[in-house]
Amino acid sequence: MAIISELFYLPSLEYFTAIQNEDVVYLDISENYQKQTYRNRTHIKLANKVETLSIPVIGGNKKVKSSQIRIDHSQKWKNVHLRGIQSAYGKAPYFEFYFPYFEPIYEEKWDLLADFNRALLTVCLKMIQSKTKLQLLSNIEELGDFKDLRGKIQAKESFEDRGIYSPAPYQQLFGLDFVPNLSILDLLFCKGPETRNILYQSQKNR
Repeated sequence: MAIISELFYLPSLEYFTAIQNEDVVYLDISENYQKQTYRNRTHIKLANKVETLSIPVIGGNKKVKSSQIRIDHSQKWKNVHLRGIQSAYGKAPYFEFYFPYFEPIYEEKWDLLADFNRALLTVCLKMIQSKTKLQLLSNIEELGDFKDLRGKIQAKESFEDRGIYSPAPYQQLFGLDFVPNLSILDLLFCKGPETRNILYQSQKNR
């Protein structure tokens, strides 16, 4: 099966739960960009709080296609994100194994947000040993049967309202209270090779 989705920044566990059983994810970057969404933000768990990492973009109004959104490198966001990830997960069991795959992507200077997000998503799928392939959506009429995830995973709404993700708790680095639906980084750095199985357990209608 195939599924169509927007292209998010280091997506949440809900997103990976949604695409886990699909053969192909068609990324729709021809849609109009929307602010305050997961297209340029993700959530990680620090010692005392959940931190939102947000990529600054240039423009970003609804008349601009997601494929054309440029990253604003005049702001020092990259160092903030890398320090945040290292602070959050530097002592996680699998950090030293997986982080070297992500760091080089941050070290490149990406002009377009879509290219950066796609590079990160590709690495994420590789690290969780997923067979799901990524393709850019060109002609929807040629797809045949597909699921449409677009517009369903909204940052301003709770995952509990969507019926996609039912959290399977796992041991996180800080605190006793489990925080669900963080970035895939949280699960990957904390549980490593168990990631795929935990995502499977988190599928609401498996």
